[in-house]
Amino acid sequence: MKTIRNAFVLLLTVLLAQTAMAQQRYTLRGYVKDKQNGESLIGISIGVPGSGLGTVTNEYGFYSLTLPTGTHELQFTYVGYTTYKTTVVLKGNQSLDVKLEQSSSQLNEVTITGKQNDKPVNTMSTGLQKLSMAQMKKMPTFMGEVDVLRAIQSLPGVTTVGEGSSGFNVRGGATDENLILLDEAPVYNSSHMLGFFSVFNPDAVKSLNLMKGGFPAEFGGRTSSVLDIRMKDGNNQKMQVNGGIGDIFSRVSVEGPIKKDESSFILAARRSYVDVLMKPFLKGDMKDTKLNFYDITGKLNFKLNKNNTLFVSGYLGRDVFGFQKQANLNWGNSTASVRWNHVFTDRIFLNATAYYSNYDYNISFNNSTSKDPNEQSEGYSWKSNIKNYGFKPAFTYYLNSSNTIHFGANAIYYTFKPGTGIGSSGQDQMATILPDKHAVEAAVYIDHEYKIGKKFGVQYGLRFSDFAYLGAGTAYYFRDTTPGIRKPLDHTTDYKANEVITNYHYLEPRINVRYNLNDDQALKASYTRTTQFMHQISNTASPTPVDIWTPSSNNIKPQVADQVSMGYFYNAKNDVFEASAEVFYKKMENQLDYIDNSKLYLNALVEGDLLPSHSRAYGLELYAKKEVGKNTGWISYTLSRSERQTAGISGGNWILNRYDRTHNLSIVATHEFDKRHSLSANFTYASGTPATYADARLEYQQWDIPYNTTDERSNYRLPAYHRLDLSYTLKGHQRKRWQGEWVFSLYNVYMRRNAYSIFFQQDPDNPAHREAVRLSIIGSVIPGVTYNFKF
Repeated sequence: MKTIRNAFVLLLTVLLAQTAMAQQRYTLRGYVKDKQNGESLIGISIGVPGSGLGTVTNEYGFYSLTLPTGTHELQFTYVGYTTYKTTVVLKGNQSLDVKLEQSSSQLNEVTITGKQNDKPVNTMSTGLQKLSMAQMKKMPTFMGEVDVLRAIQSLPGVTTVGEGSSGFNVRGGATDENLILLDEAPVYNSSHMLGFFSVFNPDAVKSLNLMKGGFPAEFGGRTSSVLDIRMKDGNNQKMQVNGGIGDIFSRVSVEGPIKKDESSFILAARRSYVDVLMKPFLKGDMKDTKLNFYDITGKLNFKLNKNNTLFVSGYLGRDVFGFQKQANLNWGNSTASVRWNHVFTDRIFLNATAYYSNYDYNISFNNSTSKDPNEQSEGYSWKSNIKNYGFKPAFTYYLNSSNTIHFGANAIYYTFKPGTGIGSSGQDQMATILPDKHAVEAAVYIDHEYKIGKKFGVQYGLRFSDFAYLGAGTAYYFRDTTPGIRKPLDHTTDYKANEVITNYHYLEPRINVRYNLNDDQALKASYTRTTQFMHQISNTASPTPVDIWTPSSNNIKPQVADQVSMGYFYNAKNDVFEASAEVFYKKMENQLDYIDNSKLYLNALVEGDLLPSHSRAYGLELYAKKEVGKNTGWISYTLSRSERQTAGISGGNWILNRYDRTHNLSIVATHEFDKRHSLSANFTYASGTPATYADARLEYQQWDIPYNTTDERSNYRLPAYHRLDLSYTLKGHQRKRWQGEWVFSLYNVYMRRNAYSIFFQQDPDNPAHREAVRLSIIGSVIPGVTYNFKF
């Protein structure tokens, strides 16, 4: 305790000294926006050239820069925008809002001068990847559509188990270990059509940040990554319509000012129509087939005065699959968030967010095809969802140009509905209803970003997380047994509403260190501890829309991850090229595994089928990007290993995780022939994912039963995955009010039949013979065409 007290006194002394020195300085603060549409600009560099004094705008376009008294030449710079220069005379605190003009010249002709504080060389964090919509739109796409999730899968450290898989894996973690935020509201299923499209409408997305390591103390609740997606605010200068018409779905967005310069809105919608196009060709039982998805995204923002801004945003989306009354499946997300930006002083900025999120799914089956209402039929329906409410105040204190302090809190109330299953036979019904589960997650955090001269910087912080599993409900307690065997129930205890069943709390230290070798090169290192109180129960290689979310409980401990990463970062002086090399090691505790033949759905005693395991992941990530010129793109390569060890599984030995990929290569390239014509290519190569197969068989009456003599999992690996995509963009003649372009794409150009899985079946004509069958979700080239427009 004495050591901690002394460290605290030392830190306080340093900060007070900095504050005392700052008495001879004044603060310039304001917002930076796009002059054309009024959108706030994130990551704009503001500084005094040659002085080393500078900052960048935050997620809301706000900046605060403390400078010595006197006259200063300031520059506001960012790739794709004309550099704005101004002279300020500081005799007191001032407010300066700036509007930047988009460069009218080609991107390859844009010259940026001054210090680019938002470049990887100058940021503190390791494992941070940023993609703009301009970069994502250049990538070849599936069916001609820009897609957020496919874009991030081209980044180092990010993998997926293949086409038709929901979610993504980051640095050896499972898909449920990614915190996906849409305007700060969590999204629990990020995919449409079983992974082929994301739920994020590209016309409504402004920016994307993927954090894989070195997490600031502000973020918690997941152990692998944070995908922070920010929506557009809406054009506050003029009405604008964007959209696209494709062969799978169409989309449209409308945005404009409510009051020019002060408030605006955006409303974006998409709807697929595969079922509509198929309907004329479907007969009989398939005639009323439903196969579609839709989503609606909206946002309002109001500048109440110079110190207060209010944002209201929401999302509603759904996928529908159905075959008349016989089988129907639908699932979807809905989110809403209200954010209040308040500037207390020139140095203290607050963003307070209240949000709501709900993910639910419904399944129903019915064996009746008759239209006779009196016919006796059998059917089954199943519903489940997860709902949460959250509140998050986040403060930023810009102490001076070298010190920034972030602090705040987060509180979330969860309601889990594990499932309600109702079976019917004629007039009789039998219901299996699992009781709701409730929990509260709370956290407080603080971190300090300190720049020591021009070369050294450190960001260190601490997050305290608390989780309470609550009643009303029944808690199940199991007896220990042989690892790998279903645990027998010992006793149960009933709890009243809001009574604490079990409680967990953790300290999560974070630190990032950066050392600049020179203006173009930097070394970074970080250590991060994160905890996760949410678990997705799934025993498939890829999660499905009907997998169950469950909280940590008296039987399920929270997941804990410790990650260390180090890297070298390079950025060319003219911002034409950047590169990085990172190594990481991550240790994860209390991940979930399952006994053989586990029963996961509508099972009140499911916790007796779960096994705790610990995992490790380590690897090397290489990344190089060129974003200026006629030839742009990036190359990413990851060499990694993800393993787990579970008592009772494979003899307690280390085995490969189901989503492990040793090699993962992605090449994205775009060539702009001129202002109207461009060609893009994307090549992906990845080692096959591990799989478990029998190595023997038992024969019974000319039929054989697969049998694994070693009881080992992940004892084989699927064939390597590789694919080439091409895309050609033809822009129409740009008229004053109307802008249009055609996008022609080819997905899986050389028709690779990548294996999603391999299964074995008995030849009906020769029962003694078994054959291996490769299941490929896509085995041919898929063309796509989309017409995009804006007016």
